[in-house]
Amino acid sequence: QAHIVESGGGLVQPGGSLRLSCTSSEIDFRDDMMGWYRQAPGKQREMVAAITTWGLANYEDHVKGRFTISRDNVVNTVTLSMDNLLPDDTAVYYCNSALPTKQYGWGQGTQVTVSS
Repeated sequence: QAHIVESGGGLVQPGGSLRLSCTSSEIDFRDDMMGWYRQAPGKQREMVAAITTWGLANYEDHVKGRFTISRDNVVNTVTLSMDNLLPDDTAVYYCNSALPTKQYGWGQGTQVTVSS
């Protein structure tokens, strides 16, 4: 099954920054509303940011003002810039369609760990 590939995660101290990216050589999601999701240990996956095809963004309250979602439709990529990271942001981050009825196969995600 075709899927999306996420990258850019890592270990960062509280207050630090990371930039996540997702792309796919198999799926063209340039016409899709896309979202970044995260799943922390023992919790359900939740969407933290979404972006329309023309660049209008929306954020979950806990990340508003700290995370920025963007996309480059020329190269079929969606990016999540994360600043002022908190320990509660620790999770595996995934990228997929923001529409539950049109989601693609889930990739492996990228691990973000915020710890001192």
